[in-house]
Amino acid sequence: MDDNYPDMELSNFLVVIPQNRIGALIGPDGRIKQRLEELASVELDIDSKSGEVIISSKENMSDPFLAIKARDFVHAVGRGFNPEVAFILLEEDIYLEIVNLKTIIGVNPNKLDRFRGRIIGREGRTRQVIEETTGTKISVFGNTVGIIGQYERLRVAKDAIFMLLEGAKHGTVYAYLEEKAQMFRRDAQELWEKASRDLKR
Repeated sequence: MDDNYPDMELSNFLVVIPQNRIGALIGPDGRIKQRLEELASVELDIDSKSGEVIISSKENMSDPFLAIKARDFVHAVGRGFNPEVAFILLEEDIYLEIVNLKTIIGVNPNKLDRFRGRIIGREGRTRQVIEETTGTKISVFGNTVGIIGQYERLRVAKDAIFMLLEGAKHGTVYAYLEEKAQMFRRDAQELWEKASRDLKR
């Protein structure tokens, strides 16, 4: 174990993903799997028949929390995210949230289809608006909605999705998102101005 974390035990996580997502996790010629193992200092043991993926941290891992990040990466790919998008989860301030539609609106297939359609929108418009105004990435896959992003922005995207699930009109949701987007822009402007003042001192 790295000297910076002498008391940290090695981590092992088990994640089960759909069989039809195993190929995406492995990648052409194993490149996605290899890249994740190198970047996160983990080893993946993938059972393509059961969909079980064991993520194990290596002894020379510089940051033990990368094993948790790698676990989230596997979850994200399993829930429909493109691996290239999922790799941003390895960054320190990026998180994954999975919303299970069945636990919120029940198991009726027609109802699930209807609400998936509400979140995606015509030609993907609603999902695109949520992504662009919050700076997040969203995957609607099966009976789940996955969100990747910074914590505050992820929370806003999740709130917008729950508004849609609760029956809010799309216009109401768009107005809420635009209000939050303006807040994010103001916060970014204030940070930039503060940084500029500090540089001038």
